[in-house]
Amino acid sequence: MDLAERRLLLVEDDLDDVVFLQRAFHRVGYRVPFQAVHDGEQAIAYLAGAEPYADRSRFPEPTHVLLDLKLPRRSGLEVLEWIRQQPGRIRKLPVAIFSSSGQTTDRERARVLNADHYWTKPVSYEALQQVAREILGWMASTGAA
Repeated sequence: MDLAERRLLLVEDDLDDVVFLQRAFHRVGYRVPFQAVHDGEQAIAYLAGAEPYADRSRFPEPTHVLLDLKLPRRSGLEVLEWIRQQPGRIRKLPVAIFSSSGQTTDRERARVLNADHYWTKPVSYEALQQVAREILGWMASTGAA
């Protein structure tokens, strides 16, 4: 699958972080098609194709998920655990963590739950552009063929 065919579900409650990441993708020369949801319950509803996300022409199935950890309603780790318990396609989705938390316990729990990658949110825009490049590389190298 070509990188242009990848679709990212970004689960992030901070709207500034959504905008900054989108700009970083654009700045490194690629516009990643993505949908953003803002809490763990919305993420699960989106992935399950439940209302209000049932219309897949408006809300296409993602090929990758990028999760913040500190989310309202359900944490990113709870969403990751839910994903890995689902049958079929959802369970196999490549999922990475993109969080302000660099705590060892969060990293270890994400590893145990089979997160594919873990990025700590950088504080500078230049570092964010580097992370955006790494996320693009991860998306290009993982997922369905």
